[in-house]
Amino acid sequence: MNGRTLKGFNKRLEKQNKMTNTDKLKLSQNVAVIAGIFCITVSMLLLLNFWQVSKNDPIESKALVALVERLKDDKNNEELKTEIRNFDLLARKAYFNSQWQIKTGTYLLLFGAIVLAFALRVYYSAKSKIEQPDTVLENEIASRILAQKGIIIVGSVILIFALGASFATINSLDYYDVKTEAAVPGTTLENDGIEVIEVGKVPQQVQANGAKQDVAEFIVEGEKVPEVLQKENAPEPVTNEKKEEKPATKPSAGVTLADLQKNHNSFRGPLGQGIIYHKNIPTKWDGVSGSNIAWKAPVPKQGFNSPIVWGDKIFIAGADKISSEVYCYNAVDGKLLWTGTADNIEGSPTTLPKVTEDTGLSAPTLTSDGKRVFAIFADGNVIAFDMDGKRVWAKSLGIPDNHYGHSSSLITWANKLLIQFDTNRGDKLIALDVATGNTIWETVRKAKISWASPVLAEVDGKYQIILTADPIVAGYDVETGKELWAVDCMMGEVGPSVAFSDGIVFAGNEYAKLVAIDVKTQNILWENDEYLPEASSPLAYKGLLIIATSYGVLVCYDAKTGEQYWENDVGTTLYSSPTVAEDKLFMMDNDGIMRVYAFSKELKLISENDLGETAGTTPAFSDGHIFIRGEKNLYCIGK
Repeated sequence: MNGRTLKGFNKRLEKQNKMTNTDKLKLSQNVAVIAGIFCITVSMLLLLNFWQVSKNDPIESKALVALVERLKDDKNNEELKTEIRNFDLLARKAYFNSQWQIKTGTYLLLFGAIVLAFALRVYYSAKSKIEQPDTVLENEIASRILAQKGIIIVGSVILIFALGASFATINSLDYYDVKTEAAVPGTTLENDGIEVIEVGKVPQQVQANGAKQDVAEFIVEGEKVPEVLQKENAPEPVTNEKKEEKPATKPSAGVTLADLQKNHNSFRGPLGQGIIYHKNIPTKWDGVSGSNIAWKAPVPKQGFNSPIVWGDKIFIAGADKISSEVYCYNAVDGKLLWTGTADNIEGSPTTLPKVTEDTGLSAPTLTSDGKRVFAIFADGNVIAFDMDGKRVWAKSLGIPDNHYGHSSSLITWANKLLIQFDTNRGDKLIALDVATGNTIWETVRKAKISWASPVLAEVDGKYQIILTADPIVAGYDVETGKELWAVDCMMGEVGPSVAFSDGIVFAGNEYAKLVAIDVKTQNILWENDEYLPEASSPLAYKGLLIIATSYGVLVCYDAKTGEQYWENDVGTTLYSSPTVAEDKLFMMDNDGIMRVYAFSKELKLISENDLGETAGTTPAFSDGHIFIRGEKNLYCIGK
């Protein structure tokens, strides 16, 4: 190839490269224009959506409040009740749909911005490789640069405002600011800042004794929270020694399952399942006249935890902004035997969390292993007393980052205190040694915040801890904390615990669905979305499933098939959880009326009993007696 031919080839190659750069220039320019229009459109929609959401209160609706006020004057108006339910359902669905739109729009906007930036990068790179015309007016160049800068500035401002608006609306309920008074009448929670102490950052299923807590320092509401001093006791070394497996029927040394069934040691009784084994349970009483009321005793501090019973002692808890306390009553005469105060706890937060009025500072129900009684409060403090009121141990888990207040109840099994600690800052299942309070294991869960409580269930001769949250219902090994199975089926703010019977777990949540899960296969046997619980936990027993909705409907299903047998609209709020004793169904409403039904496929109301004061807690039982916590008093029903 001679020099002239080589020179011609190079010119053709150069010309071809110029055409390629020109094509790149046009293509990148078109992509940039389309991406820019897309970003501006999404940004405007996000800003419009933000303006609409900011004008509406996601918690309250003026129209709904007006309908409820009308219902007070006409309590038997079934059409009005239906209208209220439908309106509330539509309003909530519209709100959460708007939240989804904003979140989706945010991701689309970020994607569009990335595409725009990449297209502009390619455009300017290609432009720099193309030979510029020999003569270009200086004013024209300046005008182009000025126009480009203007477009970039305006577009950036719109983009920033749209992203800011979207992040300002996502998870708006997570930091719900309570504008009412504190849970205790006449007091307020003066908490401008929330101090949050994270539970020890340990990997999944790590076992340790006496491990320190890792404490985070961060900013809350514009104020810097000082770093909390670490505990002085160093963690003991982790051991790999294999522990001897104990029989499944021995939850703690010397205590059998039969012993638990003789008592009522946790929320909803033995194993947390709502099944009561006591006899001679009363079915008729009247708190106003005192008929069949053995005694009633005032409760010093307010709380929404339910009573527990061990032997001749009853335990409840209460709290206000001054102190958190545990109370022990004599089951025979109602005498207050002792009061234990949860104070002087190392690492305890200096400020109280913000809580809603219907959760308060003492919502979780206590538990007992027959030797000790355990309590947890909204500030994350856990404390253990012996049966005579002597403090055994206490520790701080840090304030649960929870926009309503912590409400997950405690349960004990196999020398372990089991704590469901699902918060906005991460979900954990924690096992503490009942005798020392030292951490045995912690399991990090792939779930979101939950207000449900742990339930124990026997599967193939071994016991599991079953938890429910958004998005999973899952079972964990008691000895190690290992996740045994999980089913992705829940959504929203999960409050009800699960029910368990014949190898089937039942989980439900309002605005989600009700599901029946075969534990061994993890298959969903059936599901329903007609009647869903909000706070009340379901009950499964002898082939039947009982669901109580917050708007006052009690429903009975076939546990195996989901066929509905009956429903009863009681016309008032149901937060208490149903329990069964002697083939009778006991259901307390928030007005203090307990209805007793035959536990059967047919609706049969046995009695309605007025406590004489409001009550939304779940009753505890012993032979011949029912113990009910009202708003101000603890009642013993029976002779």
